Amino acid sequence: MAYNFRPVNRDQLYLLPPSLRDWLPEDHLAWFLIDAVEPMDLRAFYEKYRADGWGGESYDPTMMVTLLLYAYCVGERSSRRIVRLCLEDVAFRVITANQKPDHVTIARFRQRHARELAALFTQVLRLCREAGLGKVGVVALDGTKVKANASLAANRTYDVIRQEVEKMLREAEATDREEDARYGPGRRGDELPEELRSRQSRLERLKACKRRLEDEAAREAARQQARIDERKAQEQATGKKRRGRKPKAPDASVDPAAKANVTDPDSRILKTRQGFVQGYNAQAVVTEDQLIVAAAVTQDANDVGQLHPMLQQAQANLQAAGVDKPIRAVVADAGYWSEANVKQAPVEGPELFLATSKEWKQRQAWKDTPPPRGRIPKGLSLRERMERKLRTRRGQAIYAKRSQTVEPVFGQIKTVRGADRFLRRGLAACDSEWKLFCLTHNLLKLWRKVTKGSASSPFGWMAAALA
Repeated sequence: MAYNFRPVNRDQLYLLPPSLRDWLPEDHLAWFLIDAVEPMDLRAFYEKYRADGWGGESYDPTMMVTLLLYAYCVGERSSRRIVRLCLEDVAFRVITANQKPDHVTIARFRQRHARELAALFTQVLRLCREAGLGKVGVVALDGTKVKANASLAANRTYDVIRQEVEKMLREAEATDREEDARYGPGRRGDELPEELRSRQSRLERLKACKRRLEDEAAREAARQQARIDERKAQEQATGKKRRGRKPKAPDASVDPAAKANVTDPDSRILKTRQGFVQGYNAQAVVTEDQLIVAAAVTQDANDVGQLHPMLQQAQANLQAAGVDKPIRAVVADAGYWSEANVKQAPVEGPELFLATSKEWKQRQAWKDTPPPRGRIPKGLSLRERMERKLRTRRGQAIYAKRSQTVEPVFGQIKTVRGADRFLRRGLAACDSEWKLFCLTHNLLKLWRKVTKGSASSPFGWMAAALA
């Protein structure tokens, strides 16, 4: 009996086509990103390199930017996994032109150019605008908790942090005295023994935690003093004492039970539906076609203070991207509701549709009461006016867009692409990484739009769009 199998010849020459152009179809995501990055303004990247040709060879920033964008698009953020894929994955090999940057090079490039990578956000928005994406009539604002590169178990109370700092400083001082006695005072101050040398970064983080807790206590004492001064000024102006309990005297001392994270001092303990996490509050403004037009990371546990800053950022980004149409309406959940936010909204700005209660309570109210009609009754408070507007048919139709826009975007980023935890540490680094998540989300939206039903070479318009 003779088997009819395909031959397995691992010594065959040109197992892959000799040209990289034949390795992937023309509408592949890798070719799309190569064509998208090529006309971008990357001068901010190149300015950090020597222009006289001296020194060791560096990898082309255009190639490195494309490599990082593709890796984030497909859910790969680890520099070591990216290196492995540059050897094993055809798309990564096409992007790098068969070059093999090591993981240190990739990690340092991402760290060195964090601000420049985040600044590509508006250039991507310009591409999306040229492709017809970005319906800015109604936008949705929401926040999601993203885990930090730190553990909840790494939180320490102020007393523990203070004692640890004092202990490490005593050990360093004792080591200095011992070395001065042994080697003389001419030794450099950085010559610590190995066991202390490896603890310097921990000491710096402990100091940062201690400073943060002390600064927060000082700010709270200043706010308390401002409340006392305001109460006193009102009593002097009216000649009457205000009712109620008098505010306590300000105390700038730190609560011994206050905690900070010694791994990432900028991160905070945040409450989620799954419990408490150590992380950051990531914000996004999303259009009806699920395009992100503004992104930022904050340390605040609640969203109430992010409404106007995020809307201002969204309008600035749209203006920089050449979008002339203004935002007409903004929808957001109850986390953004406050009378102060409504009062601060400019008259010529977008109309606000802010929930005043939790989703299930709001849906129940819509079922129990018919939509109001006619003129708005006089004497309603700001909260009552907002609740009435959301109960109208128009208000219900506009607010329903929130669950169809921003919530699916968070699912696509955190669940589908696995970006539910930051790799870097610190507020600025995590803000840059979140913007990288969001701009690659926009690139994926753009890629799906321009490749849907297109013929060969669908990306030629991008160079003109960025010109």
